[in-house]
Amino acid sequence: MSDGHEHNGHENVPSRQRRRFPGISSRTYEHPADRSALVALRKLSGFDTVFKALSGLLPERSLRLLFLSDSVRVSDQQFSHLNVMLRDACYILDLEKVPPMYVSQDPQPNAMCIGLDEPIIVVTTGLVELLDEEEMRAVVGHEVGHALSGHSVYRTILLFLTSLAVRVAWIPLGNLAIMAIVTGLREWFRKSELSADRAGLLVGQDLQASMRGLMKIAGGNHLHEMNVDAFLAQAEEYEAGGDLRDSVLKILNVLPRSHPFTTVRAAELKKWAESRDYQRIMDGHYPRRDEDKDTSVRDSWRESANHYTTHVKSSKDPLMKLVTDLAGGAGDLGDRVRRGFGGFANPAQKPPRGPETPRPSDSPGDDRPPRDDS
Repeated sequence: MSDGHEHNGHENVPSRQRRRFPGISSRTYEHPADRSALVALRKLSGFDTVFKALSGLLPERSLRLLFLSDSVRVSDQQFSHLNVMLRDACYILDLEKVPPMYVSQDPQPNAMCIGLDEPIIVVTTGLVELLDEEEMRAVVGHEVGHALSGHSVYRTILLFLTSLAVRVAWIPLGNLAIMAIVTGLREWFRKSELSADRAGLLVGQDLQASMRGLMKIAGGNHLHEMNVDAFLAQAEEYEAGGDLRDSVLKILNVLPRSHPFTTVRAAELKKWAESRDYQRIMDGHYPRRDEDKDTSVRDSWRESANHYTTHVKSSKDPLMKLVTDLAGGAGDLGDRVRRGFGGFANPAQKPPRGPETPRPSDSPGDDRPPRDDS
């Protein structure tokens, strides 16, 4: 448990006691899709060398100078309450070197962890003003989780390539090639955000605070007007509602985003917090960092594949249900296709059918219930 003393240079002054995770590996909280991609990249021969060579092309040094010159660096003298949270988060997750943290003037609530050689954390004034202490603690833990996982490297590359795509937009093939890479990185980064949300929960150890923070990011500082259960119900409706057209629109809506939708993040985090995996971590049973070198790429990919298979099978999204039906050879698939997009609507969402003309088998006097071909 946290004890309020200083350990390994990390001052820890939490408002309540929380469990610490010595030697914790980022594999502990990483989303299966995020983890498999990271393990594969880390095992790739020459990967680190290639990215170090790219460092001269990337604007990392410029970004560091920009934040140093035009933002406020968190310290004992500046934003001291954030400095305490930062050191506490590093202590909880056993991150030896505390990354520099900056507060940048921006009314838009946001935070990021970037950097190739060393990660730096940036939070906006909009976020600092929006969240209370426990909500902010979860956000700081979220960013420290990014640092521990090594996400800052890929995030920096994503920022660079996104900027580059704008500059070369007039070159059709060049832009297409870059945007293909950007699209892939965004898909990975959306999964990495789910990982970092889990890290934030491990640091804050207060699920309600994490939920409140996500609700505020979605709806502003109006908690008295919001309800956690209703907010989570939105995620359920988003996943299950509509037909195939809505499924396609969901994909198109999420493609340009670096983060998953807020209701989806809240639902995913709550599901993980209620899982046996989370309880085992809180009981002190989790992968250690010194075991990372023995991690199997094949096992990580298998776990990722199993996760996606389970997700597709359990999903209520019309497109995912179609995929499941195709794989299982559903008998009514042809009839649903003939009925068009509406044939793939969630049954709970279908409007009631009007009166039907009786069929011979449904004629008056027949005690059998009418047939339902839906």
